[in-house]
Amino acid sequence: MKLAQDMFAHMRAATRNLMGNNLAKGPAAATEAIQQALAAAGLAPQAAATQAPPPMRDINPPPSAAQPQPGATPETPPAPPTPAQAAQEFAQDFMARLGVPAGLGQHSFDMPTFQAPGFNTPGTAPAHLPAGAQFIDGVYRNHAGTRAYKLYIPSSYHGQAMPLVVMLHGCTQNPDDFAAGTQMNALAEEKQCFVVYPAQTQGANSSRCWNWFNALDQQRDQGEPSLIAGIAQQVIDEYPVNEREVFIAGLSAGGAMAVIVGTLYPEVFAAVGVHSGLPFASAQDLPSALAAMKGGAMPNPKRQAPAGGVPIIVFHGDRDTTVNLRNGDELIAQGVRSQAGGKAARAASTDGSVPNGHRYTRTTHSQADGSPLGEYWVIHGAGHAWSGGSDSGSYTDGKGPDASREMLRFFKTVS
Repeated sequence: MKLAQDMFAHMRAATRNLMGNNLAKGPAAATEAIQQALAAAGLAPQAAATQAPPPMRDINPPPSAAQPQPGATPETPPAPPTPAQAAQEFAQDFMARLGVPAGLGQHSFDMPTFQAPGFNTPGTAPAHLPAGAQFIDGVYRNHAGTRAYKLYIPSSYHGQAMPLVVMLHGCTQNPDDFAAGTQMNALAEEKQCFVVYPAQTQGANSSRCWNWFNALDQQRDQGEPSLIAGIAQQVIDEYPVNEREVFIAGLSAGGAMAVIVGTLYPEVFAAVGVHSGLPFASAQDLPSALAAMKGGAMPNPKRQAPAGGVPIIVFHGDRDTTVNLRNGDELIAQGVRSQAGGKAARAASTDGSVPNGHRYTRTTHSQADGSPLGEYWVIHGAGHAWSGGSDSGSYTDGKGPDASREMLRFFKTVS
């Protein structure tokens, strides 16, 4: 469905009217505000505007037969919905037509469909650990709240300083699932590094998405960026981490948040890895988040990443129907701009393929002296899933290339 260009502006206006003055004026005014937004967006119901909205499901499930609604008896059917309930249901249907699930809270963006359907979604039983390795639980707390995490310590660790990689899972995932799918722990054994997996809570987002689209969660020392950076710092304080080799990476909502955290804390993170994510602060609310995901984040001078960013490696499938490929294009352009500081950057592209797997185009960006600024991997024929991952975790595409291995290789070149 092609949406009108100014649809989201009308949607924002309708939301303000519904939650503010129009709601205070009564359900009729609230309903009228929503209908006006629908009409302006070209999504008006087929029925005439003067007709009452058709019956729709309520935000909460209806009571069971054993628990009739108040005022109802076995002899009399439940009362029809009040005008206020009808207006609320109409608003909910409006959101559903945009792909937004029912029950969306005012300050949370619950996106169970943020991950692409059709991929493996097995259980998340912890994998067998090599002898001497550890995958331990941890907790970090600050003024913004509390987040649990899991830390992988490879069997090769005997007190020496090692790199640290922070891995941010996607929606509906958890540390065990993300570790299994990306196989980053196996690479940590090979490359000798720590890997920490912060865990989003269902209390913060019912689908366990990192809240990359909230204004509070795009600020230094606030919200989730402060929690994620705090987890990294806690591991640095407790283990002999090489502080020049601390990196952050993520998938989907986790990729969008990895960009934010890496941008806000360049003194902590030496580079960022993003898979199927979005540019820095590419949304400030629900309408702009939906617009960015489906149509691609549009460059906006008011939300450009600060100058002096860190090197970035980006992976994106060109068949991704969940997060549009244009987000990857803008993400790498934004990352290179922030580092180049107005100076010319060099770019070189090569095409390749994985045996019995995907073709890809890899574009490298570097400064005049050859220092790496970024890499952009467009994976042809791939959807919204971690490239080269294992089907022991969810949202993976085993056809490659191996995003985990390539990220660690890139991180090594910039440290």
